[in-house]
Amino acid sequence: MRFRQTDDAVINRCQKWAEFNYRTPSPVAAMTKLSGLSERSFVRRFAKATEMKAIDYIHALRLEAAKELLETGDLQVEAVANEVGYEDASFFGRLFRRKIGLTPQQYRIRFSALRRALSRD
Repeated sequence: MRFRQTDDAVINRCQKWAEFNYRTPSPVAAMTKLSGLSERSFVRRFAKATEMKAIDYIHALRLEAAKELLETGDLQVEAVANEVGYEDASFFGRLFRRKIGLTPQQYRIRFSALRRALSRD
């Protein structure tokens, strides 16, 4: 999964770390520590480099992973939420609906059928 990589080497390193560690608890705090910057500097620099808040970047990574799991598997929504790093499945469901425009279950129904149809061709 790829999002726009920045030319800022410090933030780029944090983005690469996040791609593989978005499931961990407190990933923004871990990225801040990895950057070696103060929290305030990291927040500003990350937003400037990516045009996103660090937490929004983590949510985007997690939601992309969740979409993939919903399309290809049959895990319960709560298990999908946990698998991508959310301990609160209701928060995950609200965030998913707000960002994607469908509930996780609606997304699964719509896109798993599409994926199956495309794979048969």
